[in-house]
Amino acid sequence: MKARLGALLFGIGVLCLVVAAGVAFYVAPTVTKLPYDLQLCNADGKPEGCLKPSVAVAENAKFLQLKKDTPPTVQTGTLEATTEVAPQAETTEKAMTGKLDGKAVVWDGYGTVKWAEKNEVISQYAAEFAIDRETAAAVAWDKQYLQADGPDGPDEVTFAGQIYKFPFHTEKKTYQYFDRDLRKAVPISFKGTETIKGTEVYRFEQVIPETDVSPAADKLSFLLGTFAPTATSGKVMYSNTRTLWVEPVSGNYIKVREQQKKMLMPDGGTPTTLLDADFVYNDKTIANSAESAGKTRDQLNLVGRTLPLALAVLGALALIAGLWLFLAGRRSTAAARHRADDVVDDVPAQSAAPERDEVTAGAPASGADTEVGREH
Repeated sequence: MKARLGALLFGIGVLCLVVAAGVAFYVAPTVTKLPYDLQLCNADGKPEGCLKPSVAVAENAKFLQLKKDTPPTVQTGTLEATTEVAPQAETTEKAMTGKLDGKAVVWDGYGTVKWAEKNEVISQYAAEFAIDRETAAAVAWDKQYLQADGPDGPDEVTFAGQIYKFPFHTEKKTYQYFDRDLRKAVPISFKGTETIKGTEVYRFEQVIPETDVSPAADKLSFLLGTFAPTATSGKVMYSNTRTLWVEPVSGNYIKVREQQKKMLMPDGGTPTTLLDADFVYNDKTIANSAESAGKTRDQLNLVGRTLPLALAVLGALALIAGLWLFLAGRRSTAAARHRADDVVDDVPAQSAAPERDEVTAGAPASGADTEVGREH
């Protein structure tokens, strides 16, 4: 019985180890890829696991307001920047072919900046791009575009680096992060570990020094004519200090801060501030991001670490117990057989004695018959 039970436990142990290896090496890698069915949340925050909009607020900001049929002005107030990410499952299925098939997904990004006090739109942008399902970095795709600030057609752009997400299992290293104003990716460096809303995060920082981002000649002339009418030329200089707090397992942003500045620098006259704003995620966005990242982190840890480890430990214990019971059962069986052999060896000696007793008892009778026969 012990041997049979041991064999059963041994088999269970082997099965647990096989399943543990399968979960670790085959299942876990599939869950650390961006899925095809992600959706932007609706007004009710559904469906489960959807992507919620993020809102960053800049108080006491200076910004350029462009309104139709009125001269541009520089205003002061609170800006609210809302960012939405909408995965495009249908476009992914149709457009991600060849080398991108199964390796990339198409996302749309939308951004709107409003003057909070007056609920007026200050700027907007829309973008479509393809990102790697494992690294979340932009990949080369001929249909990508970026349309910003106005009714003009989409700008040609080559997205690169991280955009709205870092890789699963983010590392403490320097990544490339795409900047919309520069239209290119520049380094963003790991600076330390912090805790936000009870969640451990990695802090990354990207410093963009003053860089010429002058618009097309007609737009630049329009700005110069308004703010520096005596100038013959000029340029728009842009700088930004971008800080991202990333939950490392999921790669999700928990908090984002951007300290943006844009200055109109004419060759004659006084420079004009076109933008001076310190955008930071509001409390609701930080709370939503921490909750979402925590759920994703727990799921990934369960599949990638907890479940394989538990199965491996259970399998090892079952193997050890099964082997011990099997050997104990074999020893018990061998001992039982040995005792049975001893009993069998004793049986002929015990049965021979009665046979000799019967002969002895029969001899007198035979002898009596002989004696009687003699008497006759």
